[in-house]
Amino acid sequence: GKSATKMAQSIGLTPQMIDGRRITDKPMLDVVVMIYAGEINKNIIAQLQANNTNAMGFSGADGNLIQSTKRNHPTIDYGFVGDVQKVNTSLLETLINIGIVPVFCAITHDKNGQLLNTNADTIASELAIALSKVFEVTLNYCFEK
Repeated sequence: GKSATKMAQSIGLTPQMIDGRRITDKPMLDVVVMIYAGEINKNIIAQLQANNTNAMGFSGADGNLIQSTKRNHPTIDYGFVGDVQKVNTSLLETLINIGIVPVFCAITHDKNGQLLNTNADTIASELAIALSKVFEVTLNYCFEK
């Protein structure tokens, strides 16, 4: 989140938060996609590869891996924020079974062409729940410094 906020401010956007939740209008969505799916995800992949871990970076839109719906809140318009509805475990099983470690960013999609900013902790827990039906799952959190 801090990297997206810093980038947004550097291009003249004023990030908005309500109770720790980012309001994601279209310009902010562009920033979070660039930072989360691009810079952060690819840096994590590079570090894993440097440590002999074969990994690939994904957003929820890639391979239709994670579908979400746009958050519908009775009093707050969060903008392009998603709530996870479905995880494509069959593709994940294939990747894992051939030795690829999938690394996800906090971007999902609605199956209608719209990317959505989605809480990273929620994505991690939904992936863990879905994959625990097939694999033994260990959930590790990495926090920003």
